[in-house]
Amino acid sequence: MPATVIEDLVAVLKIPSGDMLSRMMYRDDQLRVVGFAFDTGQELSEHNAPRSVIIQVISGRLALTLGDDKVEATVGTWVHMPPKMPHSVRALEPTVMLLTVLPG
Repeated sequence: MPATVIEDLVAVLKIPSGDMLSRMMYRDDQLRVVGFAFDTGQELSEHNAPRSVIIQVISGRLALTLGDDKVEATVGTWVHMPPKMPHSVRALEPTVMLLTVLPG
């Protein structure tokens, strides 16, 4: 199986004006990686995931609610969430984020 290379995530995940984009970046039997591009103010309302997930901020700035905690996530922020943790995401400025869904 060949390597998967994405040379410029920000270029691939162009932030739509006044909207949000999500795109599957990688998927196999064990792992899913989803790229998100948020314009300022766009959000994912509170929800949870059945599996552990990792959030990585590639560009921009997010307000994250992780259970009872509130975090401002900037470029380079890395977050691991256990299964079923309630969380929400709101873009404080145009932002690109990666979400990795870990094996169950």
